[in-house]
Amino acid sequence: MIEIKVPPLGESITEATVSRWLKQEGEAVAIGDTLVELETDKITVEVPALNAGVLRTRLKREGDVVQVAEVLGVLEAGAMAAAAPVAAPVAAPVAAPVAAPVAAPVTAPVAAPAVAVPASAAPAPTPGEVRAAPSAVKLAAATGVDLSTVAGTGRGGVVSKPDVIAASTAVAQVKPAPAPALRPDGIRETREKMTTRRKRIADNLLNAQHSTAHLTTFNEIDMSAVSTFRERMKERVEKEHGVKLSFMPFFAKAACMALKAFPVVNAQIDGDSVIYKHYVNLGIAVASEAGLVVPNVKDSDRLGMVGFSRAMNAVAKRARDSKLTMDDLTGGTFTITNGGVFGSLLSTPIINFPQVAILGLHKTQDRAVVVDGQVVVRSMMYVALSYDHRIIDGQQAVLFLVRIKELMEDPAAMLIDD
Repeated sequence: MIEIKVPPLGESITEATVSRWLKQEGEAVAIGDTLVELETDKITVEVPALNAGVLRTRLKREGDVVQVAEVLGVLEAGAMAAAAPVAAPVAAPVAAPVAAPVAAPVTAPVAAPAVAVPASAAPAPTPGEVRAAPSAVKLAAATGVDLSTVAGTGRGGVVSKPDVIAASTAVAQVKPAPAPALRPDGIRETREKMTTRRKRIADNLLNAQHSTAHLTTFNEIDMSAVSTFRERMKERVEKEHGVKLSFMPFFAKAACMALKAFPVVNAQIDGDSVIYKHYVNLGIAVASEAGLVVPNVKDSDRLGMVGFSRAMNAVAKRARDSKLTMDDLTGGTFTITNGGVFGSLLSTPIINFPQVAILGLHKTQDRAVVVDGQVVVRSMMYVALSYDHRIIDGQQAVLFLVRIKELMEDPAAMLIDD
């Protein structure tokens, strides 16, 4: 028997949550097959089978919090799966109505010959059982969707959250909403345990507030010039390089140039010392279904706008697909967060500790401004720099943000960089 243990999860990460089991007890597995997925505060970790055989016991359930090196289950190497194993459900079972039993003569059971089950074959659920992800079960309970009627599109036929959403939408289209007077009183409150990732996000944000002298300064940028430049170049860039030119590469370039002029904004405090980073690993805050993550693009200061766009798109896709690596999430030196994509007009971003500053972008909005004594309409954006006042003086923070403003309002100046 071989113990299946929680693998090392990365720097400073000691625990994870069992997200979902991909193999049932009694199921045959091949070397490299993913047995279970673990969710940490940063990434999703797949635990593979290191030997071929049969999964005999699952010691942890989905939703359990486990520590590094803790035993998740037991694998019998070289064994063959039984033809009709007694299978534990992958997720929460949903019982289907069962007819009253009919009396039948009792006969002695006949043992079935052992047959190896191919590793690629998904085990068939037992009658009356639906295999569904925990998020799908919760959503189905909230929306009144019968999981036994939903076709699962997940791996091995598992019902996923999008399957339930699609089913609930279809039901809403064909069923009229019940009259309020006939609707029974529902549950007024529910309690849901935080995921490991949500807890760690909360801890990190609280730690940033408690461990830094947090202060924010603001400015506004006339986006007219960079918008005109982008409109003129985006079709050419997409045609020649295959990437869509957004505003983020402009801000990334401006930030890297401003960090070069004010290196303390790219520094880090270590005890009673200040570590100056002579490179920029630029973090981009990405909102995913699992929560906020901040992967970073390594050596952003050495990349042009097209190269940064390509690298940023790749890391953002890995974030949305829950395929981030620890390298993606460690080593960042400065972060940009864009609340404007959600419609935020102004905010005070929280520093991504142990970094010492973060740039917040917001919604571009037409506003009346005074230019050369005349009131004109311009596309304006508020920007915010939150910084650690322990090592960044107010003057440096303000001048850093002014430098960002100057470069964005004259994008041609970003082509001149020694």
